[in-house]
Amino acid sequence: MSRLLSRYAEATFWMARYVERAENLARVLDVNETFSRDSRGTQNWLSVLQLYADEARYKKTYATATAENVIHFYTLDPENPSSIISCVRMARESARTLRPLISTEMWIQLNTFYNRLRGMTPAEARSHRLARFCGVIKEACQAHTGITEGTFYRDEGWYFYQLGRNVERADQTTRLLDVKYHLLLPSPSHVGSPFDVSQWNAVLRSASGFHAFRRVHPSGMSPANVSGFLLFDPGFPRSANACVETIDETLTELRHVYGLKGGGGALEQLDELRAVLASENTDSVIAKGLHEFLDWVQRKLIVFTAELAQDFFGAQAEPEEADAEPREARAGA
Repeated sequence: MSRLLSRYAEATFWMARYVERAENLARVLDVNETFSRDSRGTQNWLSVLQLYADEARYKKTYATATAENVIHFYTLDPENPSSIISCVRMARESARTLRPLISTEMWIQLNTFYNRLRGMTPAEARSHRLARFCGVIKEACQAHTGITEGTFYRDEGWYFYQLGRNVERADQTTRLLDVKYHLLLPSPSHVGSPFDVSQWNAVLRSASGFHAFRRVHPSGMSPANVSGFLLFDPGFPRSANACVETIDETLTELRHVYGLKGGGGALEQLDELRAVLASENTDSVIAKGLHEFLDWVQRKLIVFTAELAQDFFGAQAEPEEADAEPREARAGA
């Protein structure tokens, strides 16, 4: 018999997602400033907007995709729901809901983290200080993960936390690959050039996978082996395959341990996703269309989340309605 209220399950799931999203965004901004340059040697800040399908929202406030504007939009802009400060605020609000369940250390760390961000000025996140700012964000998010690992009681809430974190990781990994393959390198003439290698280097660093990749592929870097590593490698915890397997194991164990009947529809979506990931390889995916494959994975994750919300969070929306979201977002990209 489950003892966890649906609002607590939902808050735990989204707390994990928002912290993971904030850390990923900080990593992407840091890498874009440090490693990712276009063919003329300048940073391509438009690609960050394309990564998150935020061009339409961005243009409502900002005229051009300059470094200063994009950095502010994604760091300390409270009006942007995708900014780091907004993600941390929403994670904190979820933690506030969870005060009866989470440790004091978890609450204090997230509350302190958010208040620190509130006290920052835009000047502290400008391009020449961005690496330091992103370092603060990544360190705080990783501190949250460590404190959660060490203090969060292993009941139903722990399972929903793991589900949220891994759904977000899988989604972010597919978006990184999609933008690199179809937007960051529009000209086929660049393939295999130093510019191309530096871009794939940036993608790996954005996913914190550069050193892990080098352990598997010490002698070279190509679009095929980088894509294969981020999609299929079971040993890399941020690969789509590793995340999906963890989601499946977590949800299956949650249902078994607590005798829950819900989650069957979500598991059906996962079964299809796992079967495709097991049967495909890098060459077949690229031959059929990498963008289409990544878009399909993202849609499956959206539908999985909607199924999960229906069964455990008291949501009323049908999964098919949620599926409309990525279509709109992808059209913007």
